[in-house]
Amino acid sequence: MARARRREPEEGRIDSVTHDGRGIVAGEGKKVFVAGALVGESVRFLRRKRRRNFDEAELLEVLEASPERVDARCAAYGRCGGCSLQHVSIEQQRDIKARTLWDSLERIGGVSPAERLEPLTAEPWNYRRRARLAVKDVPAKGRVLVGFRERHAPFIAEMERCEVLARPVDGLLLPLSELIGSLSIRARLPQVEVAVADNATALVFRVLDPPTAGDLDRIRAFGEQHGIQAWLQPGGLDSLECAWPDVNPEPLFYALPGFDLNVGFRPIDFVQVNPEINERMVEQAVDWLEPGPDDRVLDLFCGIGNFTLPIARRAGHVLGIEGEAGLVGRAGANASLNGLDNVEFTAADLAKIDGSERWFDGSWDRLLLDPARSGAAEVLEHVQRIGAQRIVYVSCHPGTLARDAGTLVREHGYRLEAAGIIDMFPHTAHVESMAVFVK
Repeated sequence: MARARRREPEEGRIDSVTHDGRGIVAGEGKKVFVAGALVGESVRFLRRKRRRNFDEAELLEVLEASPERVDARCAAYGRCGGCSLQHVSIEQQRDIKARTLWDSLERIGGVSPAERLEPLTAEPWNYRRRARLAVKDVPAKGRVLVGFRERHAPFIAEMERCEVLARPVDGLLLPLSELIGSLSIRARLPQVEVAVADNATALVFRVLDPPTAGDLDRIRAFGEQHGIQAWLQPGGLDSLECAWPDVNPEPLFYALPGFDLNVGFRPIDFVQVNPEINERMVEQAVDWLEPGPDDRVLDLFCGIGNFTLPIARRAGHVLGIEGEAGLVGRAGANASLNGLDNVEFTAADLAKIDGSERWFDGSWDRLLLDPARSGAAEVLEHVQRIGAQRIVYVSCHPGTLARDAGTLVREHGYRLEAAGIIDMFPHTAHVESMAVFVK
């Protein structure tokens, strides 16, 4: 039988890396991408997925190590797909991400910033305050697994703790496994949402069948024992119900002390996962935007007001627009909570706009964009009708940022003044970044 069918281990030397940190063996035939391998290393690997132009492989053994290699802190690293760069020093991780940004801007957008900024950085461990944990009852292992998917398979990695989850959830994977394993609905509970606020921690149990009275007693006891809020989600986003405490759970919030703000959110709302980085990111975005007391600012993809509210502390008037009506409602509540009367919010699907919307009136001095991975192409088709002389673009995907940067520079007469990465997700290949454009 041919090696391609037997999938026997092979050996090779890594001569380059991909943008997401996978080592490349470029021998005879197709290139092989080896997750966890570094430039200059000799490795033993096993091909896992075969594609037309390249294969993907699992690293079995490092035969000759790179001096850049470090020991991974997490015992599940290599199996768990949550992190892909723990074997690389944090400085090298940031270099990889910065090179990805510069290369994307030049290759895709045909642009380069006048100034390349140093990365925004913070403590690289126990930073993740929002996460979705997968849950699976595995009779063959005699337990329920709680954690993240494996790197090379759709199964849940067997793990007892997570080094990037915020405290106290980093050490609750095994207790959660034991709790869910004791429930009558253990096979009907597919995920747990994590939300760690400044004032409380909440876990949301997605339940496909109603828990019994005994199940509820166990969930409540778990919440009380670990000092966390325990929520149930039997249906859609509006079906949340708090199991512990059962009366008046404390509303979750995070602070932006540089702007004297508390931002409230629900346990399943989108919030930036890294609180320390978020504070620095917001401060830099507002500084780059340079809003003054007479300026009108438009914040698109505004969510619960993470950027809108701080901008309102300095601008004359701010309008935040978001596609999800529930987030718009909470953004308005946050404005009231913080005593801001120069800001308003409205709901609109920014992927389905035609330029006739009332806010395309040319009256805006500043524009902030914080889109999803797909970018802001639909907005940029009409950006001239917004009228902003200065644009700050916060991105979670360097490819779409580069595409949109090319559009702003070549088609709309903006200059890419500065750009840099935001190390929002240490030890992963996610590249977050920010850029400022001036008319």
